[in-house]
Amino acid sequence: MPDAVAARRLARRLRDGGCGAAFARRWRARALNGAALVGVCCALCLGSAPAELAHAAGAAATAPAQAGRPAVPMPGMQAPPRASVPGFNPPPPSPAPPGTTASGPVRTQPARMPFYVATRGTTTIYVLGTLHVGDPADYPAAQPFRPPILAALAASPTLALELSPDELLISQDDVSKYGVCKRDCLPGSLPEPLWHKLALRLRGNPAALDAIKKMRPWLASLVVETYDSLSAGLQTEYGTEAQLQNVYLKTRGKIVGLETLPQQMRAFTGLSLAQQREMLAQDLVQTPAQNVADVRALHRLWRVGDADAIAAWQAAKSENLARDQRISDSIDNRIVYERNRRFVSRMLQIAAPNKPVFVAIGALHLGGPKGVLQLLRQRGFVVEPG
Repeated sequence: MPDAVAARRLARRLRDGGCGAAFARRWRARALNGAALVGVCCALCLGSAPAELAHAAGAAATAPAQAGRPAVPMPGMQAPPRASVPGFNPPPPSPAPPGTTASGPVRTQPARMPFYVATRGTTTIYVLGTLHVGDPADYPAAQPFRPPILAALAASPTLALELSPDELLISQDDVSKYGVCKRDCLPGSLPEPLWHKLALRLRGNPAALDAIKKMRPWLASLVVETYDSLSAGLQTEYGTEAQLQNVYLKTRGKIVGLETLPQQMRAFTGLSLAQQREMLAQDLVQTPAQNVADVRALHRLWRVGDADAIAAWQAAKSENLARDQRISDSIDNRIVYERNRRFVSRMLQIAAPNKPVFVAIGALHLGGPKGVLQLLRQRGFVVEPG
C-alpha cells in the first residue's frame, strides 16, 4: 500500500482519537542519517498532526541521521512551528524558481541521488540511496526521477524497501510498545545534566517536552533529530520511498522489505542504556542551527549523488559528535553496519538471473568500506554509477 494512503489512515486515526489516545495507542527517526525506523515509519506526529509515512531506519536519515537510521513514527508529538526552537529562527523555504525565462520555459531537473547498478553475470541489482525527508524540488512533477532510475524501475519485477508497506502500517504500534512508557521515564534514565540540556532544548514547546518524558532514550534521540530535519524545511511527504511508490505502483505492485519489523525494532530496543544515552547526547552537542545546517549539507550531498562522499561526510560528523568513541562505534555497528549485511543477504535471496530487483535504502547505508556497495563487490558484483 502506498505511503500516502497509510499516512491518510494514520492521520484519520490520530484525528479521531486525539493526541492523547493516539499516544497511548501508538511514532519517528534519525532524519537524515537514515534512519532510525524509517523503515519503521516516517510518520511524524510531533505534536498533533502526522506528516506522513516513509522509510527512516534509519532516520537516519533524521537529521543527518536519516540516511542510515530508519525514520520512526512518533506517538503524540507535533511538528515544531518554524520558530519553536529557542534561539533559532530558520529562514523560510527558498521560493521556487520562475517557470519561464526570456528564452522560454525552465525545465526543472530531478535530484541526481546516489544510484548504482550492480551486476554479476545475468543478475542485476539496482541500488538507490534515499532520504526519508525531502523538498518538492527534488521530484519535479513531470519527471520525478532521472531517466536511468525510471528505466530501472520499469525493468524490475520487484521493488525492495527497508520495510514492506504492510509492516510499515503496523510499525507505530511497535514503536509505541517498545519506545514509550506509561509514566515519565526519560528524566530518570538520563544523567541530570543531559536531561537538563534536553529540557532546555525543548523549553519553547511544552507539549513536546511532556511527550518526550515518556520515551526511552533511543526514541527521544530520533524525535530530536526529526525536529531538526523539519526545521531545515524538508518534508516527510517528499521522502524518496514515498515518491518511488507513487511511480512504481502505477504499473506494478510487488514491493517487499529487506528486513522485518522485529529485526528493525531490535536494532534500537537492543541498545544498552549507555548506547541510548550516547545517541541522545550526540543530538544535543550542537545548536539547533548547526544541526539544521548539517541536514541541509546532507541533502545537498544526496542531490549530487555520490555515496562515498556521503559516507565520508557522515564519518567525519560522527567522529566530531561522539562523546565516547567506543560506544559511538558500537551504535553505528548495530544500527547501520549489521543492517547493511542483512540488507545484502536479503537482496541476494530476492535477485535472480534476468529478473532485476530495484533496492531503495537510506543513503548512508551505501558508501564506505562497510557499505552495501562494497559488500556487493565482495559477493562478486561489479558496481557502477547509474
